[in-house]
Amino acid sequence: MQQIAELERRITAALERIGRGVESLGAQGALAPQVDGDMSQLSEALDEERMANAQLTERLRVVRDKDQAEKVALAAARDGLQDQLDAQADEVNRLRRSLDLVNEELADLRDLASRSVVEPEHINKAMLTELEALRSARASEAAEIAEIVAALNPLIAEARHHA
Repeated sequence: MQQIAELERRITAALERIGRGVESLGAQGALAPQVDGDMSQLSEALDEERMANAQLTERLRVVRDKDQAEKVALAAARDGLQDQLDAQADEVNRLRRSLDLVNEELADLRDLASRSVVEPEHINKAMLTELEALRSARASEAAEIAEIVAALNPLIAEARHHA
């Protein structure tokens, strides 16, 4: 992009020099046939430089538009990754809470077992806690699979596009 800006600067400077040259020739009032030939050459050169300048300006616009589109795409990807990270953090916290509950229930069961006391409601409570932990683990695995699928879908679409 610096090269385009440098070329645009050089073209603008050349156009200004040509314009000053044309003005000085017109001010001298000596527009002989030879000068007329030079003027037509200068006009053609000026037109060519203007065309080149317009082309470079268009290229610069295209590059800037492409750069802006890439920035937008990267921002969207970043936001998507942040959302995934937040969802994973929530899932990890839920799994930790479930694990804490399971550990508490196991400690209670160990305590009851050491006293040779077996009560069905404690066993039921421990099983329900374990079931909740398994559900949390399952939800975590499902979220991970969804992330993998989401990451693979663009790759599959690109492969199909190139095939």
